[in-house]
Amino acid sequence: MLRIITQQADVRSELQRICDRTQDEQVLHKEATVREVLQAVKRQGDKAVLHYTAEFDHQILKAEELKVTGSELDAAYQQVSKDLLQAIRLACQKIEAFHSQRIPKSWVQFGDDEVVLGKRYTPVDRAGLYIPGGRACYPSTVLMNAIPAKVAGVPRVVMVTPVRGGKMVNPAVLVAAQEAGVQEIYRVGGAQAIAALAYGTETIPKVNVITGPGNIYVTLAKKLVYGTVGIDSLAGPSEVLVIADETANPAYVAADLLAQAEHDPMAAAILLTTDAGLAKKVQMAVERQLVDHPRRIDTEKAIAHYGLIVVVESLTAAAELSNEFAPEHLELEVADPWALINQIRHAGAIFLGSSTPEAVGDYLAGPNHTLPTSGAARYASALGVETFLKHSSIIQYSQTALEKVASAIDILATTEGLPSHADSVKLRVED
Repeated sequence: MLRIITQQADVRSELQRICDRTQDEQVLHKEATVREVLQAVKRQGDKAVLHYTAEFDHQILKAEELKVTGSELDAAYQQVSKDLLQAIRLACQKIEAFHSQRIPKSWVQFGDDEVVLGKRYTPVDRAGLYIPGGRACYPSTVLMNAIPAKVAGVPRVVMVTPVRGGKMVNPAVLVAAQEAGVQEIYRVGGAQAIAALAYGTETIPKVNVITGPGNIYVTLAKKLVYGTVGIDSLAGPSEVLVIADETANPAYVAADLLAQAEHDPMAAAILLTTDAGLAKKVQMAVERQLVDHPRRIDTEKAIAHYGLIVVVESLTAAAELSNEFAPEHLELEVADPWALINQIRHAGAIFLGSSTPEAVGDYLAGPNHTLPTSGAARYASALGVETFLKHSSIIQYSQTALEKVASAIDILATTEGLPSHADSVKLRVED
């Protein structure tokens, strides 16, 4: 059952425990396993990828079977309903429209002293998208990762995704990939997929940036390959924090909490409310909605271990606790969410009002649903076009401009004990 806490002394320790749920001893043990996988794939390429796919995912594949074929891509369209195809295309339109507004522009500024400064944005050469597939299929995650890469202008986008119970990738995932412009897809998941993207194998190309959420093994693998490649963030397991007052609908709140809890046994679902009566009603509504839930076992595990209802004294107190937790998803189910949002500093995505469930953001509102978790929203942001771009500084000095600053550069370089730095300027201004 979803716990209710009213003793404020217990609140912060419980929230911290939930925030740190990926840092326990079991996770450290998993990290050792992930390191082993990464090193094996780095040394042995496809051989190691196939070995771990058989060991962890129980899929016996040959190297030539890793890549999804063109005929499989074509056949996928015949295996999805027209309604699903229309929904995917609608989501594509909305997501692309949003991300198209976020493209940073290169710029150059010509100064009066013959100095030219600027910034130039260019996409990475290759991006790797990880699409989870262990417990369900996620065409929405395909769109959320692929479309920003497409908008950014990445020349080569490759996708990896695990398969279960057969060698076929879910047709909805394949259709979503094609609608978002991805044709190069490999049927591999887990840490071995991240390793393949980071280091390259005989079959799977090395990429520059890896994005997409996954289980704890995928998250640890992304953490460990960062530096060899760029990553979006360490996204996962999922979490939602709802701030609600007496105007909130308890059935809505319960459904939103369960919408996160059903993702994974390590997902977190938290309610902060000023109304003790609402707290009890939400607790009961969660129990009712769990009856006959198709994913009840995993959902109940998440609720039991990482679910929480906290009764707080004020919305200001709720905002303070939320900022400390820095949730992936934050819902403001209060009478005036725009008044409360000014007190929110840290959240991956913020959903305002009772008619804005987090599921809207998951599927087609437009903003990305790949978000920082486990407190990372204090410093990180949602996946976006910027994830697939890097910028170069542009600097040009005229002879006159260089002469004006030569003395200052000489002083600074000499202070730092770097004589050649100073000479590189002196030679130019003393000739």
